[in-house]
Amino acid sequence: MSRIVGLTGGIACGKSAVAALFAARGALVIDADQIARDIVLPGSAALSELVAAFGEGILTPEGTLDRPALGARVFADASVRQTVEGITHPRIAEESARRLLAAVASEPPLVVYDAALLFESGRAAVFRPIIVVAASPAVQQARLERRDGLTAEAARARIAAQMPVKEKVLRADFVIRNDGDFDALEAAVSDLWPNLLSDPPPPV
Repeated sequence: MSRIVGLTGGIACGKSAVAALFAARGALVIDADQIARDIVLPGSAALSELVAAFGEGILTPEGTLDRPALGARVFADASVRQTVEGITHPRIAEESARRLLAAVASEPPLVVYDAALLFESGRAAVFRPIIVVAASPAVQQARLERRDGLTAEAARARIAAQMPVKEKVLRADFVIRNDGDFDALEAAVSDLWPNLLSDPPPPV
């Protein structure tokens, strides 16, 4: 049976790049963020509940979820974040379980569950070992400003809204540092890959 590992990290730490590198080596990646997008498609129960909670201002003119608009409210208000998580997290967990079962059945060399909020969701114990992709706050901020066009203040607010990377590192089984360039990141993934395939899973 294929082994399932968890992959997480802080915002702008390079988790998606690591997931892509694992996929290039034959891993089957289940992306929790993609699942989060899928469960709020037009006509879904989750989208209807979000609109009921926050109004039609969170919709685009086409009737899809305006993720940046909702995201701005989530990062600015903890109570909004709690409401959104209460609506979406149970559905994400249910759909994740379905996709993980299908992934394991296909018997890839490794199944990677890629989830930014793996620890925050309270489901981390299901996925061991857990790999954390980490970068310094300064690197996170610079990447956010460049990638998302945020001001320094907005970038710092988004970093502060998440669990600190240093706390995730303390909970990790493996840590990939990503303060450098892509070549260094690829080398780190190459070094880790054999361990993920050969190490016995921790006892349940």
